[in-house]
Amino acid sequence: MSYSDRDYNFRQPQRNKFSLFPPVIKALLISNVVIFLFSAFFIGSLSWHGQKLSYLFEKIFALQPVFGVEDTAFYPWQIVTYLFLHAGFSHIFFNMLALWMFGVELETLWGSRRFLIFYLLCGVGAGVIQLLTPLLPDMAAAPTVGASGAVFGILLAFGLTFPDRPIIMFPLFFPVPAKIFVIVYAAIDLISGLIDTNSGVAHFAHLGGAFVGYMLLKHGDDLRIFAAFDRLFALFERRNIRIQPKRRRNTAGRRGTGLYYGGHEITEDEVNNILDKISATGFSSLSDEEKRILYEVSKKKE
Repeated sequence: MSYSDRDYNFRQPQRNKFSLFPPVIKALLISNVVIFLFSAFFIGSLSWHGQKLSYLFEKIFALQPVFGVEDTAFYPWQIVTYLFLHAGFSHIFFNMLALWMFGVELETLWGSRRFLIFYLLCGVGAGVIQLLTPLLPDMAAAPTVGASGAVFGILLAFGLTFPDRPIIMFPLFFPVPAKIFVIVYAAIDLISGLIDTNSGVAHFAHLGGAFVGYMLLKHGDDLRIFAAFDRLFALFERRNIRIQPKRRRNTAGRRGTGLYYGGHEITEDEVNNILDKISATGFSSLSDEEKRILYEVSKKKE
């Protein structure tokens, strides 16, 4: 059975035009690679009072354990920043490859904003699960880095959205339906996490990301999680969209913006009404015309 709005209540407000590197995927790839290179080639070569900066960098931004250690170095922002740190070239390479392979179509289908929210929430959920694992018997507490948990959420979403899409990926060298691939991969990760508790691989973070991804697909809209984040984005947009200072009255007596759409001048009232609508009911409630008007105005912001 394939993914559908009816089955998973995951409504797509706006599709992107297809691109091999849609905006969020591109931004995530660039930011992860830049941070990795900065950490490996710049910070890794410096010291501070006899202590390597790479150690301090990891201590501040990697996800530090809360349980199982006496002197914890956990900070709240680590639940997000750990997603942008990686332990080595192969770690970042395969994470970014999987993000690109499985994320491009999802971002195109869902729209960039929803894809970004989904990715970050999967990563945060994976981090929370990983923080709790030292409470299990024989589980070691150690710092966690990498986007694997968020990528597992993307992988699960791809499997539910395109269940019969054939996938060929190491170590499998023959096509496997996406739904089977996801199940097998998750099972291997679970078994590995239970058997090899000191492998240094955050298996339960992977599973946590997949679990959060599933819950978002199934209940994200019913619980209005995405609507809440839409309102946060709307507040940011409203604060940052600027109407050009040179204004003039249009024929209806309302203040004009100097911008035109569909043969008529866009007024401040129109823009403010659209922004109020986003604040009240979310970006997905806008009509196609309202979205295009907002896009025209945002292109001209100061």
